[in-house]
Formats: sequence, C-alpha cells, structure tokens
Amino acid sequence: MTERSMRGRIWPRLLLLLALLAVVAAAVFGWNDYHRFSVAPLNVATQQESIDVSRGTSFNGIVAELRRHGLSTASPWYWRLLAEQMHVAGKLHAGEYALAPGVTPRQLLADMAAGKVLQRNFTIVDGWTFAELRQALAHAEKLTHDSAGLDDAAIMQKIGAAGEAPEGRFLPETYAYVKGDGDLDILRRAHAAMVKTLATLWSGRDKDLPLATPYEALILASIVEKETGRADERAQIAGVFVRRLQDHMLLQTDPSVIYGMGASYTGNIRKNDLTTDTPYNTYTRPGLPPTPIALPGKPALEAALHPAPGDALYFVARGDGTHAFASSLAEHNRNVDCYQRKHCP
Repeated sequence: MTERSMRGRIWPRLLLLLALLAVVAAAVFGWNDYHRFSVAPLNVATQQESIDVSRGTSFNGIVAELRRHGLSTASPWYWRLLAEQMHVAGKLHAGEYALAPGVTPRQLLADMAAGKVLQRNFTIVDGWTFAELRQALAHAEKLTHDSAGLDDAAIMQKIGAAGEAPEGRFLPETYAYVKGDGDLDILRRAHAAMVKTLATLWSGRDKDLPLATPYEALILASIVEKETGRADERAQIAGVFVRRLQDHMLLQTDPSVIYGMGASYTGNIRKNDLTTDTPYNTYTRPGLPPTPIALPGKPALEAALHPAPGDALYFVARGDGTHAFASSLAEHNRNVDCYQRKHCP
C-alpha cells in the first residue's frame, strides 16, 4: 500500500475522531453548564421577592415569567430537563412562592411541586378595637378584602356569628395566610380562637366571681386590657374591679367612658365627659358596660378570671406606666394629688 493511499484512509478516520471528540466535549460542556444552572442561585435581589403562578399557567409560562422578571437567563430547555429529572413536570402548583436570596432552580421547582406557597402573617394586637382591626385588615397585602362595604352586623353574619356585637370577639394572635385568602377567613379563625380560649379559661375560673357569664368575663378583660399593659399589674387591676363589683360600687374606668364618647374623644377626657351619660359611662351607670371596649388578649382574660386578692378599691397612674393602689378614698385622693397634681408630701 502506498503512502498516499494510507494517508487517504487515515484522514477520514482522524476527522471522524475529531468530530466525535467535539461531540463529547460539547456534551460534557453542556452537562456541566446544565448542572451549574440547577444549583446556582437565581437572580434574587431582595428578601421580599416572590413569583406568582396563576392557576392554569403552563410550564413554559412559568419559565417565561421567571425570565421576564430577570430571575433566570437559562434556556427553557434546561428548566424542562431539570423538571423531568426531578419528576415534577406537570405537577407544579399555582400560588405565590417566596424567592429568598440563594434559592436555586432545583429548590424552587421542589417548592412548587410540594405547594409550599408563601405564607404571610397578620397580627391582631392586644387592645385594638374592632374598628382598628378592620382598618388593619384593609391594609394587609395580598389579602382579599371581602369585608369591604359590609357593616359590622353583616360581617358577623358572614363569619357565622349573626347577632353578636363584634367588639372583643376576636382573639389577639398572629394568623398565617396565603395570597387569595380573604379577611373574612382571618376574622372567622380569630373569632373561633376567642370562643375556644374563653370557654377553656371560663371553666377554670376562680370561684365566687361577680361574673355570671363568659361574656361578662370578656367585658371585664377588655377593661383590664385598656387600663394597663403591664403583665405584673393585670391581676391587681382586675382585683380592684372585681371587689368594686362585689361591693356594688361604680367601676369609674376612664377607658370605658372614652369608648362611649366615640369620635367626640379628641385625646383628653374632661370632667364634663365623666358626667355625660352614655351606655359606657361607668361613672354614671353601675356594673359592667354593655359590651367589651376592646379586644382583650389571653393574659387579660386570665387576669379577669383569676384576679389578685387584696383590699385595694382604687388605683391611679403614676406616670411611668405603673399604678398606685389604695384601699380607701382618702388614700386614693392623696395618690391623685401626688401623681396627677404633683403635690406629693
């Protein structure tokens, strides 16, 4: 065989080998590039980013949404290959998903396949009025505002509590929700939580309390809630009001008067306000007001049902968040002179 004929046979084989090597190299590069894509973090700039997948969105639509927001520049084929490899293609759930810094395509697809949608929290604050609760719900993001345009009575009917006055009926706690949930859902849960909590605490209440029903305990707890935010004083405050009820004394609690004043209250309570009769004026009417005056938290409920023993019948704010307690009117007047009028001996 001549040298020329040998070269004629070698070159095609060499070219084929080079072509095969090129294919292998391309495959290796492509696989390595795909692997880097699957474990590399998405382009998430802030902690608050999320992606919202509408019901019925196709897989390609999801990838297009990620690319549109600049979260990924990878080929849609990479996303499809990863989904097939993870056996989640066609199993992704609609919803809103958190995109925390560092989240990878693999983690995101796993969350979407498991339906781990983004949860938000709404906190009902101890001592809010129902009006303040409604206002806060109206500003909660990603929450459907089903109560918009409804009056209080209609809301109570919608949540299955028709005929109940709403004040005090919702337990202050933190409630989780996802996009698409409605404010009535949160109100329904908070109402059920209060019913359960109040029933449990009522069954273990102290004996001989001047409270005939759990609702009366709810009213008293709301007064305690508004009178003090100090954990070490709640039971003492409750004890004062319980003894005044037992002795048939007027409760004379300013927060109840203020609640009865409604929009006419401008930040200061005057002597004329204490003598102007309303259903909530505990300076002019005996016993408890007709409804709670706020949303009491569990600690205030516990204080109302387990008041501290003692003989104090009066208290006055010291101005530092604490109160001075007294068992006689003369002692109370001295405390008022000292802490309110600054005429301390």
